[in-house]
Amino acid sequence: MKKSTIVAGFVLLFALCVTREAQAVKPPNIVIILSDDQGWTDYSFMGHDAIQTPNLDKLAKQSVTFRNGHVPTALCRPSLTTLITGLYSHQTGITGNDPAGTPANLAHGIRTGLDVREMLISNIDKHPTLPRMLADQGYTSFQSGKWWEGSYQRGGFTHGMTRGFPEPGGRHGDDGLQIGREGMQPVFDFLDSATDSEDPFFLWYAPILPHTPHNPPQRILEKYQTEGRPQPIAAYYAMCDWFDETCGQLLDRLEEKGIADDTIVVYVTDNGWIQNPNGGGFLARSKRSPYEGGTRTPIMFRWPDKFSPVDRSELCSSIDIVPTLLAAAGADIPQNLPGLNLLPNLKEGTPIKRNMLFGETFAHDIADIEKPEASLLYRWVIRDQDKLLITYDGATGRMKYPPTSSQPQLYDLQADPSEKVNLALQHPEKVEELSKLLGQWYPLKERKQGLAPKE
Repeated sequence: MKKSTIVAGFVLLFALCVTREAQAVKPPNIVIILSDDQGWTDYSFMGHDAIQTPNLDKLAKQSVTFRNGHVPTALCRPSLTTLITGLYSHQTGITGNDPAGTPANLAHGIRTGLDVREMLISNIDKHPTLPRMLADQGYTSFQSGKWWEGSYQRGGFTHGMTRGFPEPGGRHGDDGLQIGREGMQPVFDFLDSATDSEDPFFLWYAPILPHTPHNPPQRILEKYQTEGRPQPIAAYYAMCDWFDETCGQLLDRLEEKGIADDTIVVYVTDNGWIQNPNGGGFLARSKRSPYEGGTRTPIMFRWPDKFSPVDRSELCSSIDIVPTLLAAAGADIPQNLPGLNLLPNLKEGTPIKRNMLFGETFAHDIADIEKPEASLLYRWVIRDQDKLLITYDGATGRMKYPPTSSQPQLYDLQADPSEKVNLALQHPEKVEELSKLLGQWYPLKERKQGLAPKE
């Protein structure tokens, strides 16, 4: 055999080994599924006796499922910003949905010559985002659904649907809000191109479902229209079903493309919802509130090649999602991220060495875009089964359900998940201990415990 032939053979063998090694270490694809305004009980796998969610039920059985998950703030925009940066709202400065027309914000606009909405969006430029950090690992990414921070490119996505402010309808999604409600084709097209390129991808699927308007297809609504059930309740139930249907279409597409085993799927909702049976939106202690009805959500992680499906009872926060996904992608985790990298726990089934979660609630409208504390209404901490809520005197603005009591609220979530019995007076020592933990987590400079003065 000629020496050149032997050399060529070795070169070919080496190339094959390198190719196989590269394939072996290729990072996983990542899909985040976000429901919008859905109560933590409103799935059949979470025990609801009417709402049918067969696709999310199946996902839960295939996942490491935390039924006791939480988001740190129960409002669309700040919750989504937490999921894209891994930072709390007081860290990003994006604490509410819109800037209020306050003298402070008007002064900021005059001083800078910028629209105050643009000033608020610019906070996204100050922090690494998940798609930007994944891009450094060779990921392409696609934004669909809810997105508040300008265009999809501004968040670091390579592809997307939202044109963003100042484009018409750019407040929270414009074209992106069509996904799910008007079909899944843009997502399917991205999956096709991403699979063909063989690069890892990140998909943000955040349809405005089951969010209002509650206008489900008649074929689904009819399933929930029963005697004695108010129409607004039936419509909301049907919206949860419709959202589940779109999730099934997405998950089926991953299977059809042959990439489900190589894809991490994460599920979470942005905030809770308790439907008003008389119409008119949500009830108190749900969306925008610090109560379990606003902050609690199932959180799921599915990676068939790596994670064994199991229900886990530990506390989990959406603040953990970014560091966990960065670790799975082989990316560096910024030192300032407050969440936990759960990847070892998910792979090995080991206990999570944490028994506390923190959260915060700000007004819907931001009183001062340069001072997050100006709109702070609550801080909360959960330690084991105990939850402490402290009320603060931040500006409430046009809040639908402003705080009504300045007293500390202490609940035993195991015995009282609906938070009906305030135990603060019976356990002042716990109130003191948990208050100190809140101060260590997020030290305040201006806000005081109490209610905002009435205007």
